[in-house]
Amino acid sequence: MKTLTVKINERTKIGKAFIVMFDSFKGFEEIEIVETDAYGQVNEEQSVYSPEFIEKVKKAEENIKNGETTTLDPKDIWGSLGLK
Repeated sequence: MKTLTVKINERTKIGKAFIVMFDSFKGFEEIEIVETDAYGQVNEEQSVYSPEFIEKVKKAEENIKNGETTTLDPKDIWGSLGLK
C-alpha cells in the first residue's frame, strides 16, 4: 500500500478538476481519500450511526445477497415472524 500527500489549490481550474476526479473514486474500497487540515490533522467525518448499527446493516446486506430473507404476510405479520 502506498500513501501519498497531495496539496491541491481548489481555487484553480486544474485544482477543481483534480478534486472532481478524486471525488469519483470515493465509492471504491481500494482507494481511501483522507483530508487533512492546515496542521496535517486528519479530518474524518463522524458517523451519526453507532458501530453496532452499522454492523447490523452490513450483516443484513450479506443475508440479502445470500438469499436469506423473510417474507411477511401482511394479513398475519406476527405469524410470519413465528411469534404467534
